[in-house]
Amino acid sequence: MLSHLSPEERSRKILSLILEELDDDKAENVVTISLQGKSDIADAMVIASGRSQRHVGAMADKVMRRLKEAGLGRVRVEGATTCDWVLIDAEDVIVHLFRPEVRDFYNLERVWSEAAHAPAKADA
Repeated sequence: MLSHLSPEERSRKILSLILEELDDDKAENVVTISLQGKSDIADAMVIASGRSQRHVGAMADKVMRRLKEAGLGRVRVEGATTCDWVLIDAEDVIVHLFRPEVRDFYNLERVWSEAAHAPAKADA
């Protein structure tokens, strides 16, 4: 499903699938940060909270399942054993799912928002 799309369309489709699933799963405080032109790791980052470890784990499972069903077979995940902070690497989009207090502690929105607004590095 994703293989026939251009890189830009593919990135947008992956982001759309993730945001739809998080909305369906009642994720809280969903934030999307564009990383295009600012980082080589991904085009976008999504940060969201779940109400508990169980909620975070369920959201992560459903996001990963939905991406695999769409044809993205190389989805990687970290933190699924404790579900305090689950990172999903969906190639073009990085997803961080947190319990609220863990999210507050790491404050990735501030860190990455500042990085996203910093001037782009010129290649040497």
